[in-house]
Amino acid sequence: MTLVDSRPGIGATYRALSAETGTPIDVDLVTSRLGPPLEHELANWFAAEDVPAAADRYRALYPELAIPRVELLPGAREAVQAVLDAGGEAFVVTGKNTHNARLHLQRLDVELDVVGDVWREGKADVFRERGVAAYVGDHVHDMDACRSADVVGIAVPTGPCTADELRAAGATHVVPDLLGVVDLVPSLTA
Repeated sequence: MTLVDSRPGIGATYRALSAETGTPIDVDLVTSRLGPPLEHELANWFAAEDVPAAADRYRALYPELAIPRVELLPGAREAVQAVLDAGGEAFVVTGKNTHNARLHLQRLDVELDVVGDVWREGKADVFRERGVAAYVGDHVHDMDACRSADVVGIAVPTGPCTADELRAAGATHVVPDLLGVVDLVPSLTA
């Protein structure tokens, strides 16, 4: 949820999965703690042996149910453009399934490369491989990855973590929204 608000679509997809499987899922709780990989969340609702099938079904439902409901967060286009205008590279690094993350961007007419299916240390590995200098994230584990890879962590409390939690997790900067990222770009590229 750093660039997009995917909560409505994720909620719709979990509701459909719950209805299909007969498994009760507290969708409000799920959408209040987005960030970790899908399988981690599904393990709270399904037996371990049922998680892979539930994840496959969720991902199959997602394009039809979630993609139409996603919206860019305020300042998303401006933040990406500020990085590009400063000569930087902007791309998405996400725990979300790569295919579905790309569908979000396509629907919203945002042309960015996507590295998906990575979380925590997996994000740090991507940062190291691609020479990332700064990363904008909304989860404490994003800040963990930044610290691990010695990357400037810019935290935006648009997801499940508060500004204080993000700061405590080691964020270099905490901005209230993505427009705050626009204001930071000149100091990061100077």
